[in-house]
Amino acid sequence: MAVALRVDARRVVAYLSIHHRSQPLSTLATDLWPGVESGAALGLLDEALADVDVPGLLVVDTLAGTVVLDSAVAVDLDEAMALVRMIPEVPATEVTDTELLRADVLPSWTAPWIAVERERFRQLRLNALEDLSLRFSAAGDHEQAVGLASVAVKAAPSRENARRALIEAHLAQGDLAAAVAEYDDYQELLRSSVGGPIGSNLDMLFPPSPAWPVVRGFRPMAPRSAVALPGLRAVRTPGSRRLVAGGSIPSGR
Repeated sequence: MAVALRVDARRVVAYLSIHHRSQPLSTLATDLWPGVESGAALGLLDEALADVDVPGLLVVDTLAGTVVLDSAVAVDLDEAMALVRMIPEVPATEVTDTELLRADVLPSWTAPWIAVERERFRQLRLNALEDLSLRFSAAGDHEQAVGLASVAVKAAPSRENARRALIEAHLAQGDLAAAVAEYDDYQELLRSSVGGPIGSNLDMLFPPSPAWPVVRGFRPMAPRSAVALPGLRAVRTPGSRRLVAGGSIPSGR
C-alpha cells in the first residue's frame, strides 16, 4: 500500500534510504536544510520526523540523537546494488530481471546530498549493463544483448563503452548495417560537441570491407533530442513495505 508523505518527510526517508548508518540528527538537519541556522534546521527536522507517521519505518534514538531506517524496510536501491554485485558471479542467462538497472536514482531531485550516490550507482549500473550485453552476445542471445546495450547507450549517449557494447551486439547478430549506423550516430554526437572529426577505438571493431568507407564518411548530422530517464521502479513482494528510490518531487529539494 502506498503511503503519501509530505515533501520534507519524503526527503528524510529518501536520505535515510541512501545513507544506511544511523545519522546524527544534527548532520541530517544540516544536509537537508543547508544554509539554515542549526536550531531552525533541527526544528524543521523534528516536524518532518513527526510527519513520517508510518509504524516501523524509522528508528529514532532520542538519547543518542540519531535516526535510521528500520532494518526490516526494503529499498529498491539496495536490491539494485545486490543485483550489480551478483552479476559477475553467475552466468548471464541466470540474470532474468534487469529493471532495476534501467534508470538513475531519483533523477529529478537536485539536492547536493544525492549527487554523489546517484553518480556512483549510475557508473555501476552502466558497467553491469555493458558486461551483461557482451556476455549475452557470447551466449548467442542477441536480442538480450542489443536490448541491454541500448539501455546503456540511452542513459549515456557519449559513453564509448556503451556504444562499443551495442556495436558488438549488432555485429554478433550479423547486422552490419545497424552496427555502422550506431558508429555514425556516435561520431555525429561527438562532432556536435567538439566541432570536428573524432578518433575512436571503435574503428577497430570493423574489419576492412566495402562498408568501411561508409563508417568513415561521417554522414550529415541529424537533429538530436534530449532523453529524460524515469526513476527506479521497485519490484513489490506481497506483504512487504518497499521504498521506491525513483519518482518525482517538486523542485527545490
